[in-house]
Order: sequence, then structure tokens, then C-alpha cells
Amino acid sequence: MHLPHRPRSLATQLFAMQVVLVAAVVAGCGVFAYVTGRAHTDDTARKQVLATAHALADSPSVREAIHTPDPSAELQPYAEQVRHDTGIDFITIMNPEGIRWTHPDPAQIGMRFLGRRDPALRGKTFTETYTGTLGPSVRAVTPIKDPAAGGRIIGLVSVGITVDRISTEVTQQVKVLALASGAALVLGGLGTYVINARLRRHTHGMNAAELSRMHDYHQAALHAVREGLLMLDGARRIALMNDGGRELLGLDESAVGRPVAELGLPAPLTGALLASEPRVDEVHMTDDRIVVVNTRPVVGGERRGTVITLRDHTELQALSGELDSERGFTQALRSQAHEAANRLHTVVSLIELGRVAEAVEFATAELELAQDLTDRVVGAVGEPVLAALLLGKAAQANERGVELVLAEDSRIDDGVLPPTLPARDLVTILGNLIDNAVDAAQGGEGARVTVTALADGGELLLAVRDTGAGVDPGDREEVFLRGWSTRGPGRGLGLALVRQAVHRAHGTVELTRDQEPPGGAEFVVRLPLGDRTGRTATAEVSS
Repeated sequence: MHLPHRPRSLATQLFAMQVVLVAAVVAGCGVFAYVTGRAHTDDTARKQVLATAHALADSPSVREAIHTPDPSAELQPYAEQVRHDTGIDFITIMNPEGIRWTHPDPAQIGMRFLGRRDPALRGKTFTETYTGTLGPSVRAVTPIKDPAAGGRIIGLVSVGITVDRISTEVTQQVKVLALASGAALVLGGLGTYVINARLRRHTHGMNAAELSRMHDYHQAALHAVREGLLMLDGARRIALMNDGGRELLGLDESAVGRPVAELGLPAPLTGALLASEPRVDEVHMTDDRIVVVNTRPVVGGERRGTVITLRDHTELQALSGELDSERGFTQALRSQAHEAANRLHTVVSLIELGRVAEAVEFATAELELAQDLTDRVVGAVGEPVLAALLLGKAAQANERGVELVLAEDSRIDDGVLPPTLPARDLVTILGNLIDNAVDAAQGGEGARVTVTALADGGELLLAVRDTGAGVDPGDREEVFLRGWSTRGPGRGLGLALVRQAVHRAHGTVELTRDQEPPGGAEFVVRLPLGDRTGRTATAEVSS
């Protein structure tokens, strides 16, 4: 069984490509340097033979020697001395007919010069590559003119460097170039290896297809997950944020790349996001939502960032609040059923004792008390959810020894609340305010909670006043923060939920009384009603 061949990793592919590229660049540079060096060497040789030829042709001693009976006797030693001093391969001085007066090989003196002479005989200096007695050479030929004879040509000078010598110089240059190219290739290969080893570590040995597939999966998962996901870099800036994270924190795409401390999030939530230690299932509140935060630092020898997940707890908290209310209603009904049974036994006992009039009076008095509250609530509050909430909370308060009273000026007609003001938010707002008021008033003499519910002038007014100890003036700014409570630890979420629900409804909530005679505190909520189509005015939440 043959396993499928796994493509080479991205780092390996890049390493191979870079080595080939470095080798190609080094080879190209070597060829270019060789061609350039060869051309430079040829050009240098031509310039050298031209300069030497001109120097000899212009030498007075050369002209004087030509006029002697035996020019070779003086010119041969002189030419050989110049040849050795300049490193020239040959210097040939000849008469206009081409008969040599000098030559590196004395046997060639008196023989005819091999090569062109016509341009020189016309007074022009020229260069050529020609194969003579010493082999192929680069030579220059120039005329020797006699100024005393009106510039008459009295001889010619040929100076040359053999091609073999030029090739030898080029070969030496090529050796040096080859060593430099080899060193460059080795250094380039080592540098490429080091870089790609680092790349291999960062890409975990994956190839390009695997990285592309991982990116596609990453993008799909990032947008498909409903939970919020944030990744912070080492500088506490948002490096990545999915759609759920933007929605839960109320941010837009411009938040990516910005420090968390500059996003304007609530201070407790900002502190949790920036914490250096892991946070597990911490509950925090934004203006509109309750989120559960989990953080885990990314550590690899140094702090590289933080991975943060966010879960929306708003609906769950609202359902939990409703469940607590239902449990309270159930307990109140159970208590009332038990109390009703006691009262029924009392009525039956009075009848058995023949005290029918007292039995009727006792039963009627109890019925009138219960019916009076029901009639007032149903008559004043036409919104069924609020009416049911008030009746249920009245039963709960009565069980705890607190009288719940509906203010005389309360009035909410059925259908006046717009669709933008959901019943759940009303239950959250009024239910938590009443629960806090009952907690504050419970145990005091004449414990009472007064509720005002009035829809008038395009707004809904909900006011809850208690006869408790009130709120300390120093706590006025903290009462709506999560965790603030006078009832001990593990509480302090109700007023925070109230402020959040009021914010969603574009309303205001404020504490209007604290520890003023006759005592207690009063919370007033104002919510814009807008019109029946759902349009509402925007207002600011204050406390």
C-alpha cells in the first residue's frame, strides 16, 4: 500500500527556489563580470600598445638612429629595454618598406614585417589583432615622421601584446571571480537556510496548499461562530475580531488595530480583557448586553497576546430574571393558598359554632382587601403584562410584610406601548425596581413600596419609592454598577439590568431621593413612547 505523496512544505519550496535564484544571480554576475573583464583587458591592452607606439614614434633618439648607417645597432637594444620595462610582448621598428630593424627574436631582424602597413604609410595609427611570428596578438602600428623633412614618413613602429598573455590575465581574474562567486553562493545559501528554518518553525512545516486551506477554514469558522472571538497582540491592540465580537461589544471594523483601552468599553470589562492572568466565565455588562468573558494569554517565551471569547448572557439573564419572578409568584400563590385554607377553616369553624354573621363579615373583609388592589391595578394599568407583574409583586411583597401601593395618578391605557418597547424589558425594569424597593423596605415599621406607572405626553413614567433606609449620597454614582448592593455579596445585578434595559429603550433612569424625610429612595424611569409605528426619540441614560 502506497501512501499518498505529501507535497514539500512551504519553507522547503521557498528554500529550493531561493537557492536556485541565488545561484542564477551569482552565475549571471560571474558571466557579466567575465565578459566585462575580458573587454576591459582587451581595451587596456590596446591602450597600452597605442601609448607605447606613440612614445617610440615621437622619440628623437629613434629618429636619430634611423638616419645612422646601421639603425638596428642602436634601435634593437633600445626597443628591448622599453619592451622589458613596459611588459610589452614585442616592439618592431621597421623602414617604410617593412624591413625590420628590431624584433624580440634577433633572427627576425632584416625580415619583412607580417601584417598591414597601408594605413600607417598614409600617416594613420591603427590597431588590429593579427597572427604573426609570435602568434595571435593585439598590435598597434604608427608612422615615424621626420619634422626636419617636412613630416616625411621615415619608418614605422609596431607594438603588440599576444592574445595568450591577455587570456592568462583574464584566467587569473576568472579564478578570483570564481572564488568570490562561490563564497557569495555559500553565504547566500546559508542565509537562505537560516531564514527558511525560521519560516518552517512559524508555518509548522505546512505547505502552501495546507496554509491556504487553513486560511479558508479559519475565515469560515471565524464568521460562522456565533460567540465573540478577539485576539490581542503583545501591545494589547485588537489583532483580530469576528462578527460576534463586534456585535457583543458594539464595535465596528475600525476597532481592529486599536488598543483595547481606547475603545470606550466599561472599565471592569476593559480590565478583564487586559488582564495578564486567565479569566474564566466572568460576567460583565456593556451598555446593551451581558457577556461572559473568558481570556487566555498566548505565551511563547514572551507575552505574544491574548485570546478572548465572549458569550452573550443577555437573553439567559433575562430568562433567569423571569424564572425568578415566576418562582416568586409560585411561592406567593402557595403561601396564599395556605393562608386561604386557614381562612376557609376559620370561616367553616365560625359557621359550625353558629356564628354565621361573624363568618360572613370575616370572609367579606378579606375579599374586599384583595379585590380593592386588583380593581385599582386593572383599572389604572391597561397593559396586561404590567398589570400581571404588579399583582404578582404585590402578593410577593405582602408575603414579606411589605405593602405595595399603586399611586392614584397611575394610568396606562392598553395598546399605548409601541412595538419598540418589548414587554420583557418592562418586566426587567419595573420588576427589579420593585424587588430592590421591597428588599430595602422589608423589616421596617410601616414598610411600603409605592409604584407610579403613567403614560402621558409621549413618554412612559415608572417611579418606585420605598420606605427603607435610602441610599448613601456617596453611592449615588455607583448604584447602577454591577455588583453594587447593600444586601451582601452575590447580589447587585438588578439595577445594572435596569440601566441596560433603559439604555436599549433610549430612556433615562435616575435616583431622585436618598435619605430625605420621610426616608427611603425613589427611582424614576422615563421611556419615550414615540408612535405606534415604533419610531422613538433618542435620549441619554443618566443616574
